[in-house]
Order: sequence, then structure tokens, then C-alpha cells
Amino acid sequence: MGKFRMKWNSEKILGISAMSISFITLIIFIYQTNLMSKQNYLSILPYLQVSTSDNKAEHSYSINVLNYGVGPAIIEKATMRYNGKSYLLKDYNDDIFSFLQAIQPALDSVKIFSSATLNRGIAIPANATYNLLHVKNSGKDYDLLTQYLFELEQAGLEYEIEYKSIQNEHWMITTTSDGPIKLD
Repeated sequence: MGKFRMKWNSEKILGISAMSISFITLIIFIYQTNLMSKQNYLSILPYLQVSTSDNKAEHSYSINVLNYGVGPAIIEKATMRYNGKSYLLKDYNDDIFSFLQAIQPALDSVKIFSSATLNRGIAIPANATYNLLHVKNSGKDYDLLTQYLFELEQAGLEYEIEYKSIQNEHWMITTTSDGPIKLD
């Protein structure tokens, strides 16, 4: 049997070099596309937190949802937990104060307050604050609300808010989480 011997000439070397360069370019292109995709997801990432603001001197107390992310957060579901039971906020017209009144009827005495709903589909823009509940300028209402909220929290009142980004990535924040928990 004869040995197959390849003759190297400038055309073959040039052809193999061109194919090698094309293959390396393809690998770099795939890598850059992957990086751009990751950057796109990170550039629209919402980062929700729930915070309270308590100013006894002005008789002001508020519960807010803050979006520290760089993209809007679209609310999917809000759940409250109390005494070992889960309650969907939508069963209380998506209003946290209505829920609190249901589990602590004495809060019906609070008269001067503002509250907002946390409906499915609400978009909280990047770097925005969404006020859920606010009591101001009434010492009686402030005292009632803070007293009963403290008692409810001590008894185990917790929240869970599920939301998504505009890229349809799903996240959740809870009373005990240090930050958003990715659900996908």
C-alpha cells in the first residue's frame, strides 16, 4: 500500500489559515453574543425591597415597596402569612390595610391614612418608591397602627411578593430574605 502524502503549497496553507481564522471568529462571535445577552438581562433587572418609615415626632408611619433595580418590576402575586396560614392579598382587594383590618379588627378605628393596592400587573419603575400604607398627622391613628403592627409582627406576620422583569424572569422577596430570590 502506498502512503498518502500531502503536498503543502501556499494555496493549501492559505486555505487552512482562512478556515482556522473563520472558526476562531465564530467562537468569539458566540462568546460575545452570550455576554451581550447576559448584559441585557442585567441591564433591566428589578430589585425590590419592602421598607418601613417611622417618624414618631410627626406621627408618620409608612410601608413602601422600593425598586432599587435598573428595570421595572411587574407584580405577579402578593401573599401574607399569619398564624400559620397563607392569605392572598387579592382576596382583600389587593389592599394591605384591608388585610390588616381583617386579622386585627381594632384597626378599623384608624381614620386618617392612605393606602394603595398591590394588584397583579402593577409595574414599579426603576429607582421608584411605591407607597402601600401611610398614616400621618394623627397621633391617635399613628399609635393604633404602630401598636397593632408591632403585635402582629411579633405574632409572625410575614409577606411574600412575587414579581417579574420585562424579560419574564421571575423573582420573589419575603420578610426573611436578604434580597430577591430568583424563581426560574
